[in-house]
Amino acid sequence: MNVASVPLTELRRADGLALKRDGNGHGDGEGSVQVQLDPNLRIGTAKVFAVYGKGGIGKSTTSSNLSVAFSKLGKRVLQIGCDPKHDSTFTLTKKLMPTVIDVLESVDFHAEELRPEDFVYEGYNGVMCVEAGGPPAGTGCGGYVVGQTVKLLKEHHLLDDTDVVIFDVLGDVVCGGFAAPLQHADRALIVTANDFDSIFAMNRIVQAIGAKAKNYKVRLGGVIANRSAGTDQIDKFNHMVGLKTMARFPDLDAIRRSRLKKATLFEMDDSPEVRAVQEEYLRLAASLWAGGDPYAAVPMKDRDLFDLLGFD
Repeated sequence: MNVASVPLTELRRADGLALKRDGNGHGDGEGSVQVQLDPNLRIGTAKVFAVYGKGGIGKSTTSSNLSVAFSKLGKRVLQIGCDPKHDSTFTLTKKLMPTVIDVLESVDFHAEELRPEDFVYEGYNGVMCVEAGGPPAGTGCGGYVVGQTVKLLKEHHLLDDTDVVIFDVLGDVVCGGFAAPLQHADRALIVTANDFDSIFAMNRIVQAIGAKAKNYKVRLGGVIANRSAGTDQIDKFNHMVGLKTMARFPDLDAIRRSRLKKATLFEMDDSPEVRAVQEEYLRLAASLWAGGDPYAAVPMKDRDLFDLLGFD
């Protein structure tokens, strides 16, 4: 099977029925009706990170600045936006790029007619950018889109000279489609704030990553605290489930203004606050590149998490 999707008629639930199997005979997690990717569709030697978190938490800002930080360390970086809004990379490219699905549709899905420059754009400091996009609202599956994007990149040998791939993934959606980047990733990073809703979303993402880790190489790489003056609630959650905060970014007006200027933080006017955030991104990139033991976090029950968070 060449395409990264399975017809819905072939998907079966795991509650007493057969799972759809991958090429190694593995299921895709308990209870899964998830889209299967071609088991031979591998990204290659690059280190692959998938960035998840609650919708609106700042994943695209985090992903883009982390991409630049890796590039500042001399790494060849590819950022893949996995959101139908196709706004993951505009601070890098200064424009809204066409999505892979848009471009494929323009050639009636004859992928052989496409050139790399039709769907890959060079952004700030040499970061290469792709917007996978997604199906129209209420239709299709994001897993197909992710699979087609990786397939195109491999066919054009665009992954051969890449050191780091960053998937910036839609909201906290952990359905089969938008969990598809986890099937490619080495590490999943969770962006959160020090608040109730963000941590609840993080707990669900931990659960999804744990399910994927049973049959894929992805592991939890840690937590990125964003827009957070403190981390007391995040710290309580991390302690209970077995996670660690890898970096913390405060709620700075310069970060908000960078989005309005369609720029990364590395292009903003110099100030002690901006410089401190830049250095934190560089430190995070260096730490992720160096690697380390993954986190075997165990998600909490919703009621237990509800009781844990907040103040007495």
